Amino acid sequence: MIETYFPNVDWAKMWDATVETLYMTGVSTVFTFIIGLALGILLFLTAPGHIWANKLVNLLTGSIVNIFRSIPFIILIILLIPFTKFLIGTIRGPEAAMPALIIGAAPFYGRMVLIALTEIDKGVLEAARSMGAKTSTIIFKVLLPESMPALISGITVTAIALVGYTAMAGIIGAGGLGTLAFLDGFQRSRTDVTLVSTVLILIVVFILQFAGDFAVKKLDKR
Repeated sequence: MIETYFPNVDWAKMWDATVETLYMTGVSTVFTFIIGLALGILLFLTAPGHIWANKLVNLLTGSIVNIFRSIPFIILIILLIPFTKFLIGTIRGPEAAMPALIIGAAPFYGRMVLIALTEIDKGVLEAARSMGAKTSTIIFKVLLPESMPALISGITVTAIALVGYTAMAGIIGAGGLGTLAFLDGFQRSRTDVTLVSTVLILIVVFILQFAGDFAVKKLDKR
């Protein structure tokens, strides 16, 4: 019955493409979370009035974040082709998409981390500093716990953006549902392939949003 409505869809290939999309999204989200968290914390702590206050480091880090955050992703992929080929050895396949996905998303998330940290009550930070807490203690016992709901909300938004990035990366052969929708669907005028690929991408996005919202509600103590 289902073949009647979607005659051109190869379901085995569609499943493989879905797995590739989930793989690219999952791995790049983990690295984006780690790198973005480090960038955000560095921007926060090196700002005037904070523990590591340093105008030069803050300016350089902020500039790097703003530059990479501003480059359209499809252009970033093209710019990073030589770097990707050097690092991965190829510009095709899910692994080849990773450098562009991470470099494109980490600065974006880093800025969201900074926003989350600046919303923490300054009294909490002052209390920790007045008690002689070490920098590591302030980071892991104050900054991260106090901002965790916002951090989870931010990484949810970033992960959803990464799903879209994987689809764009698919246009240049990164694999996943983007490649399938473009090569097997659009270029061969197979509307059903493009439609099913789009629906599966939407399902992934809805699941990520639901999981993120659920986690935020559990962590938010307000």
